[in-house]
Amino acid sequence: MEDNEQISLFTETDENEKIKKEIKNLSRQIEYYNKKYHEEDAPEISDYAYDKLTLRLRELETKYPQFKLDKSPTTKVGGKTKNIFEKVTHKTQLQSLQDVFEFCDVEEFVDKVIAEYGNDVEFVVQTKIDGLSVSLEYENGILVRGSTRGDGFVGEDVTENLKVIKDIPHKLNTNETIELRGEVYLPRQEFEKINEELLSKGKTLLANPRNAAAGTLRQLDTNLVKERNLSIFVFDILNGNKKELDSKNLEYLKSIGISVIEHMKVCKTKEQVIDAIKEIGELRDKFKYDIDGAVVKVNNLKIREEMGTTIKVPKWAVAYKYPPEQKETKVVDIITQVGRTGQVTPMAILEPVRIAGSIISKTTLHNFDYIEEKDVRIGDTVIVQKAGDVIPEVVEVVISKRQKSSKKYVAPTTCPVCGELLEKEEDIVALRCTNSECPATIYRSITHFASRDCMDITGLGDAIVEQLIDNKLLSDVADIYYLKYDDIISLDRFGAKSAINLIEAIEKSKSNLLDKLIFGLGIRHIGKKAAKVLSQNFEDIYSLMKSNIDELNELEDFGMIMAESVYEFFKKSKTIEIINKLEKAGVNLKGNIKKLESEKFSGKTFVITGAFESYSRNELIEIIEKNGGKASQSVSKKTDFVLAGEDAGSKLTKAQELGVKIIDINEFLEMLK
Repeated sequence: MEDNEQISLFTETDENEKIKKEIKNLSRQIEYYNKKYHEEDAPEISDYAYDKLTLRLRELETKYPQFKLDKSPTTKVGGKTKNIFEKVTHKTQLQSLQDVFEFCDVEEFVDKVIAEYGNDVEFVVQTKIDGLSVSLEYENGILVRGSTRGDGFVGEDVTENLKVIKDIPHKLNTNETIELRGEVYLPRQEFEKINEELLSKGKTLLANPRNAAAGTLRQLDTNLVKERNLSIFVFDILNGNKKELDSKNLEYLKSIGISVIEHMKVCKTKEQVIDAIKEIGELRDKFKYDIDGAVVKVNNLKIREEMGTTIKVPKWAVAYKYPPEQKETKVVDIITQVGRTGQVTPMAILEPVRIAGSIISKTTLHNFDYIEEKDVRIGDTVIVQKAGDVIPEVVEVVISKRQKSSKKYVAPTTCPVCGELLEKEEDIVALRCTNSECPATIYRSITHFASRDCMDITGLGDAIVEQLIDNKLLSDVADIYYLKYDDIISLDRFGAKSAINLIEAIEKSKSNLLDKLIFGLGIRHIGKKAAKVLSQNFEDIYSLMKSNIDELNELEDFGMIMAESVYEFFKKSKTIEIINKLEKAGVNLKGNIKKLESEKFSGKTFVITGAFESYSRNELIEIIEKNGGKASQSVSKKTDFVLAGEDAGSKLTKAQELGVKIIDINEFLEMLK
């Protein structure tokens, strides 16, 4: 092989590795943000930023299909359902829409449809309401069930909560059996009213109307749902007698008492479609509700049926997402907050400004290096943007409007809550309060401990934790297990039923597996996966506490930083005190060490791809691990077997290229005999 051929080969290999790594990283990011948005109603990035990540991933997957992951987030809709409500399997999949960000993409969609179906094709352009998608089922004109979208296939039964929404009729002006799809939202005025009440009581404010609507609809207390004054717009008939045109369906629904999408235009040319999108954009601030885009749909249902759908989105519609709205405002102050691990982060207090449908009065500044880089000062005029009504950010400082008397911001040296000196660790940007008794770290550590991924104590939210701390009923996470009914019933918004529910949720959490507890303790650098590794390698929490750094460092997927962090955490006197209190309260402290059924797969690495009739992927992984093997996500030369099912994807191709042994489910089961 010539030198230049070798260089070309190495360059191509390096490029492929970069692409694979980017696809993997994007998939992980999107899965994480998807979960925060759909399952926890606590988004961490804007819709616009999220959509851009998804668009980049789709581009890479289209260009490099061989590297697409089997469970790519681009093939999923929404999030998993929670365990609070009964599950509902949808008769018709509730799909999401293909997002586009440029007018040229909308024009391309329109041109493609017209080229295929002729100049008489009509398009419906309507507002894309920023809320929570639901299904409404009516039998003989009576509302019998309402459910959330969930992952598109399975949602949650929230019928009782939907029944208290004034815009949802219990009885239609017809005896028809019909299933509808709509978007539940919280009007801006109601959102601002709720936040004013929370502010007056010193409680945590709601992030935005969309999250407030989603969180409200998942409440167990229908009285709270009623108080919030949610509304709904219906935009589709999922099952039932349909008209030939979507626009006619909406007219019909309106005639039988349904609240349908308000702003809608029927267009015939791409110019009309673009004008309609622009018109909605100009009206955005005038609507009484938030929107996050404009939907462009083919009007004729027969053409829709011919065009069909992909796994995730219909081919007959796109959603145009408006670019981030930017506005000027002033930095009134720069304050600091303390997180559960003691990390201190700066926040800008702003002169209130309306952006993308909600009032912005503060925004995170990420860290003190960010302030230094942007040179943000108190009194500065700054440009703020907020896409998707999530977390606003300071884009830049308007230097030309800076006052001559302004002074450069100086980072604090002491904790704003407890006054202890702050420490800056080597190679870490953040400043940290190391005082374990700091009230701020206590509050955040308890809310983390009670969260869904940790001990999953339903009902123990931020506001309740704050009340309990204020009433001196909680000083650390272990105190949760010493709460009594009388302690809880005295808190605001608690009745007998909700107090009993919380006590029961606390009691139930005592039997959680050890990994949930370890993650809940908030050990630095220890996430869910690492917590599981620890719980599977130690008999109980006490044997973990006796372990040394070398033992911990040798664990699978562990490193020296993680090992040192665990070791130091369990040597603290406060940690020992908490563990002792948890044991006395009856909390499970026993590990869940893997018990092997055999060593038939010892030293062997499997990769699973495709679908299997009688086994889920998790069940197969469990079989492999119980027999001494390891299940990996990616195929490499170190892979021993690729277990292939129906519709096996790129991993099968990769295995063939590398000469890795491919087996089917029958061969796999035969190996166990």
